[in-house]
Parts: sequence; structure tokens; C-alpha cells
Amino acid sequence: MAEDLDDLLDEVESKFIRPDPLKLDKDKRSKGGGGSGGTTQSNDWNRIQAKENLRSTDTFKKEDLDSLINEIFEEPSFDQKPLKLKSKSSGHTSVRASLQDPHKSCSPVYLGGSTVLSGIGTHTSQRACDHLRCIACDFRVVSYNDYMWDKSCDYLFFRNNMPEFHKLKTKLVKKKGTRAYACQCSWRTIEDLTDLQADHQLRWVCGKH
Repeated sequence: MAEDLDDLLDEVESKFIRPDPLKLDKDKRSKGGGGSGGTTQSNDWNRIQAKENLRSTDTFKKEDLDSLINEIFEEPSFDQKPLKLKSKSSGHTSVRASLQDPHKSCSPVYLGGSTVLSGIGTHTSQRACDHLRCIACDFRVVSYNDYMWDKSCDYLFFRNNMPEFHKLKTKLVKKKGTRAYACQCSWRTIEDLTDLQADHQLRWVCGKH
């Protein structure tokens, strides 16, 4: 019975435990040392060592398995904020946008005769605005160089004929140096540079260039 148990332990040890050369050598010496008492002690010692080795192996396998499970199911940390990459061109964005912005308004808004240059009006560059729009009738203001409006013009005339030039020209009179302005509800003949704010009846504004 003892020999069968020894064989079983040897088989378990050979399959699940790496053989230790020092232990095997020690076992051989203990077994070859004569006497049944020595053999019995050697067998007991082998059984104890086998049990301890099996226990340590099971513990190692369990810890290793737990470690693998934790690595597989470990949740990533979402508390860390992603790094923000600083754009090299961020400091020039606003400058570039302002340079490329095509929409500019006159300040102040000027009217003028045909001798006054048209364009964006400023305090230093006094030009007659050529992008006027009426906020009362929502029509773009038209202008004709070297023309003036006939005194017979009335509201219905512009209401019915704007913005067709071939219809409006029936009330246009040639006059060098003047400029005829009109929308669907208002009209003016201007000869000199005039600040639009000076005429409180007009509802014209710069429609941006």
C-alpha cells in the first residue's frame, strides 16, 4: 500500500511539479540508506514535500489566473483628461479672419455728386457709398451719374417703376456733376459731398461692401 502511494505521488510530482535535482538526489540518498525506518521517514518526507508543492502550485495558478482576469476586465480610466494640442496658428486666426473679411461698412455714410469718388466712406477717405439700401422699402438704392430727377417725380412713379432704368429715365434730366439717387419710396439729387445723417427723412444705410 505504501509503495502504491509513493508511485502515485511520484506520478503527480512528475506531471505537475518540476523535478528538483537536489531533492531527487536527496531522496535517492535517503532511500539507499538501509533500514525500514529510514525508508518510512523518507516516504513521509516525500509525501509532505509533495503536498506542499501541490499547495504552492495551486496557489500560484490561482494568483496567476486572478491576475489575468483582472487584466482582461480592467476598465480604462476616464478621469484623465485628453491632452489638448496647441495650434501653432491659433494666435494668427483672428488677424487672418479680419484681413479676409470682405464685409465692411461706411462710417460715416456719404452721398455725393458725380465728381465724388464712390466706395467705402470714412472720415479720412470721404467717398460716396455705392452700396446703399433702404430699410423702409427694403430696396437697393440706385444712382445715376450726371442726372437729376425731374420736379414732377412722386411716390407712385418710383413705386411702379423701380428698379427698371428704361422706365425711370423718363423722369431723369441730364445735368453734369450731379448724381440721382432713388429707392422705391425716396429719391434725391445730390451735387456735393453730403453726410447721410444730415437728411433725417432718408432711411438709407450702408449695405456693406
